[in-house]
Amino acid sequence: MINTVTGPVSSEDLGFTLMHEHVMVSASGMYRSYPDLLGPNREERAVARLKEAKAAGIDTFVDATTFDLGRDPELLRTVSQRSGVQIVNVTGWWLDVPRFIRNVSPNQMAREFVRDITEGFRGTDIKAGVLKCAADFAGVTPELEIMNRAVARAHLETGVPVMVHSYPTGQVARRQIAIFKEEGVDLERVKIDHSNDTTDTEYLKWILDQGCFLGLDRYPGYLVSPHMRTVTMKSLIDDGYADRLCPAHDCICLHILNERADGTMPEEHALAVRNPDGYLYMHRHVIPELKAMGVGDDVIETLFVRNPQRFFAAA
Repeated sequence: MINTVTGPVSSEDLGFTLMHEHVMVSASGMYRSYPDLLGPNREERAVARLKEAKAAGIDTFVDATTFDLGRDPELLRTVSQRSGVQIVNVTGWWLDVPRFIRNVSPNQMAREFVRDITEGFRGTDIKAGVLKCAADFAGVTPELEIMNRAVARAHLETGVPVMVHSYPTGQVARRQIAIFKEEGVDLERVKIDHSNDTTDTEYLKWILDQGCFLGLDRYPGYLVSPHMRTVTMKSLIDDGYADRLCPAHDCICLHILNERADGTMPEEHALAVRNPDGYLYMHRHVIPELKAMGVGDDVIETLFVRNPQRFFAAA
């Protein structure tokens, strides 16, 4: 059974799943302390976007919003209940490690992450269903190594799978995977995300050959064109890796709105303007392009239904 924000579900009931999205990204406590920075009608806007996604056939998505990205579990539960989209939320850590906890031990943080999974996020009964850790262009810094090892240890205790924010241009996953190996993690329970920020299929196939899933979850993105992202995915499919690819958007519905120089406020944040299709970009652009390239319906189902099931099934 997989923890969603509305309760446990079977992996067989996930349906069409996007494996890396966000309802909201801000900062820890922002939604409760300074909600107006996220614009008016926040809950209604999120519900409308997810209802649109549900109507298009999206059954589930993994919300990759950690504590330091502003996770609000009760918002996610409300939006899930009202939209019908199942949401699996993460515990773990992204990149913003405050100075006050930079010297905690991996075991300390692992215990906190385990509680998020087994008991629920503090003050709620909403439980995490995925673990997340991260490193970016600076590599696996000492404080991020603590979080990576903590996530690995929480995974070993709970069996919950791991998604990894990585930086493919710098091949940062090589170090992240080395840490997981040192910690004894089964790499078939690991997904290396943002991997379509590169077209370096040699590096991507190395990750896949370690046993990991690959998150091709930045659409439309900006470091690589949407077309070349899909070309890269098709190349990996042709090379026999379809059963471990997880396409998604890394889309954000609610974000801080920045006042214009003339004092007016935009209706949407810059990322939404760049991707007006939101969670439907995959349906409207990527899947049709894959089909035009000769990818059949059975492979599409593998990417969006079977692979998420496989990633979670051993949890």
